[in-house]
Amino acid sequence: MTRIVIFGFGAVGKAAAEQAVQRGHEVTVAQRSAPNDLPAGAKFVSCDVTDVEAVRRAAAAANAEQIVLAVGFAYTGAVWREVWPKTMHAVLTVCAERRARLVFVDNLYMYGPQTAPLREDMPLTDHGAKPAARAAITRLWMAEAQAGRVKTAALRAPDFYGPGVTLSHLGATGLAAIAAGKAATMIVPPDMPHAYAYVPDFGRGVVTLLEAPDDCFGQAWHLPCPPVRTSRELLAMGAAALGRKPQISALPFAVQGVAGLFVPMLREMAEMRFQWDRPYTVDWSKWAGRFWSDATPHEVGVPAAVRSFAGEKVAA
Repeated sequence: MTRIVIFGFGAVGKAAAEQAVQRGHEVTVAQRSAPNDLPAGAKFVSCDVTDVEAVRRAAAAANAEQIVLAVGFAYTGAVWREVWPKTMHAVLTVCAERRARLVFVDNLYMYGPQTAPLREDMPLTDHGAKPAARAAITRLWMAEAQAGRVKTAALRAPDFYGPGVTLSHLGATGLAAIAAGKAATMIVPPDMPHAYAYVPDFGRGVVTLLEAPDDCFGQAWHLPCPPVRTSRELLAMGAAALGRKPQISALPFAVQGVAGLFVPMLREMAEMRFQWDRPYTVDWSKWAGRFWSDATPHEVGVPAAVRSFAGEKVAA
């Protein structure tokens, strides 16, 4: 058993908290406001993760031995440039003070445009505001790790989905819409092969690193994903699980430029087109060589997700 503080209780933070509690760890969730679905046995402390003093108090209240950084911020480059460096600095400072290990719930933005399957050893990008922001905070934790001040393991995954997960391309406007008898709407090309991770697998990966020896830290890892399919195929799989025919509409990139003048989210998506204008795949062989490789098949995860939106109780 270890004492863990999880900063952020979004989809991945929640999955990690639930699985860590199940495995007997002492878990404290820290964020601005208390969630109404905190796992039984977990504790809560209010915290502004961009404030080093608040992070210090939260870690001290839990007597934390390990920290999980699983926060998310508004999807704008301006916000990310401001809050991500503050957040990473605050967390790294407290980890160094407490000699606490850090598991960072990360994405794949820092690689920028690529044509090959993404690997952990690819160079960091300066492309676009949001990818550059993720590359900048990667440099921060890597510098602290190389200096021997903080043991950090970054767990990186592509877009994710899962039971109850609305903030996803397959979420509120995807599988949830299908469950409600509506057409799914994609703001990205639905026929491009694209890697997706299953949120319970992401939580499992976090707990795997929390229980891993120190030699697994000071580096990044890619979470295992099922074989790559298109978004249309996954949405059709969800519709079939409910005995329905899929109805899917998509907003072409050509239209997004004009629509972006009025819809901020579409403006923010412009710099991320490299994830959707070519096949987007992930090499997770490094993880498989050290840990596990049995990622949840889409044939299991997609029906579980869509049924959760249809009101069925689904095991995480």
